[in-house]
Amino acid sequence: MKKLSILLLIAIVQISLTAQEKEAAGTNEIPEPETFESTQTVNIKGKTYTLRTVTGTHLLRDENDEPIAHFGFTHYALPGGKNRPIIFAFNGGPLSASFWLHFGILGPKRIVINDPGYTAPAPYKVVKNEYSVLDKADLVMIDPVGVGFSRPVGKAKWADFWGVDQDIRSIGLFIEQYLIQAEKMNAPKYLLGESYGTFRNAGLVKHLQDKGIAMNGVIMVSAVFELQHLLFGPGDDTAYLIHFPTYAATAWYHNRVANKNTNLEAFLTEVREFTGEQYAPALLKGDQLTASEKQAMAAKLSAYSGLSTEYWLKADLRVTNQEYFQELLREQGETVGRLDSRFTGINEDLLGQTAQTDPQSDAISPPYIAAYKEYLYGDLGVRKDWTYTTTAGSREGFKWDWKHDGNIQWNAQVAVSTLPDMATAMKRNPNLKILILNGYYDLATVFYGVEHSINHMGLTPELKKNIIMKYYEAGHMMYTHEPSMAKFKADVDAFITETAPN
Repeated sequence: MKKLSILLLIAIVQISLTAQEKEAAGTNEIPEPETFESTQTVNIKGKTYTLRTVTGTHLLRDENDEPIAHFGFTHYALPGGKNRPIIFAFNGGPLSASFWLHFGILGPKRIVINDPGYTAPAPYKVVKNEYSVLDKADLVMIDPVGVGFSRPVGKAKWADFWGVDQDIRSIGLFIEQYLIQAEKMNAPKYLLGESYGTFRNAGLVKHLQDKGIAMNGVIMVSAVFELQHLLFGPGDDTAYLIHFPTYAATAWYHNRVANKNTNLEAFLTEVREFTGEQYAPALLKGDQLTASEKQAMAAKLSAYSGLSTEYWLKADLRVTNQEYFQELLREQGETVGRLDSRFTGINEDLLGQTAQTDPQSDAISPPYIAAYKEYLYGDLGVRKDWTYTTTAGSREGFKWDWKHDGNIQWNAQVAVSTLPDMATAMKRNPNLKILILNGYYDLATVFYGVEHSINHMGLTPELKKNIIMKYYEAGHMMYTHEPSMAKFKADVDAFITETAPN
């Protein structure tokens, strides 16, 4: 018995040492990725499509074929469609999982939302999605590392994926590897991103093109390419200017504009002209603006925005978006949405300068999350002991690296932009076309900011025609608004038809 105990002890020590040696060498066994197959159907324009569906994880390899991540995805495909267009789609954040687009507009099912109000408690209504893109293209929904089921393996760490360039690299690796695996390298190819996903897209399209993978088109949903446009920094008036037309649209929607033009687009044409020709020069003058000039400008800003002249004067003619959310309907005890300013909610601090919550996010997040997870673990058959992470912000130690190789180093610390990447990609591939979908009531990524960016790309007039701008009377997630869903479908269908060879 004594001899047996010694042998067991030696065996345990050897096993322990082996595990420690493996860990020290970074050679821990890589768990196998796992996928789940199902058949989904969707009825679009009177025709039923039966889709082979695969969801789960792909073993992502680096440039030296070393495993670095289990990369989560869901792929919908029609059987036998080798040369059928394929769309790689993702949301933003960083980092948010792709269930918003997946279950809002792109996939075979969608959640029904009480737009623009609060959706009643469960059970939520889920329907076959007649606005899906699946009659036009195969679809791969992507969850970057940190969300969904995606996580590092082997020697890789979270930080290897959490940053502007790290994110572009890992998603580029996945797209290349998946195209090869799915035998779709010669098919028409598209990127579709929302919010930060558009910022990612602008860098990713060049990154892939440099690797010999040229996109037929890129679809940008609620775009931002220059992140300083979202920041109201000291001494920089750009953010105040580009937000103003959306303030005006919001005031127009909530009937805070006296004698308003009943045509929203005509009204906003007038506001754009005012912003560029009167508001911008006034801000440029700074304290050289006379008292009478300042008073007159505050009155004009008030007329368009729904905020009082006195408020604009106190703000020195500069109102941040957070201040606008809080002030517009303060007297009614309400605040307006950031993601969609049609939505309103209870103002939780009537004396506060800035809003404490986003009514649109509060209104739609519970139904989206609950209904999507029911679909994921039920219809798609994913293991119930797998945790689907909706945002990387819930992970301990989450921190984003904002440096980008495409920016001049001294400038990268104050302004991060992938606009030069997109401009370069377009100049080196004049066949590349970009579809940008803008919500008039989106106060997260404002439409006038996108217009400003596009007008500063340095494109020839002919090449600039490759950028197609579409507008919606909705917000950041225009697909919560059913009339906008129908328009979204029509705009994307037309874009794919135009850019995919017959």
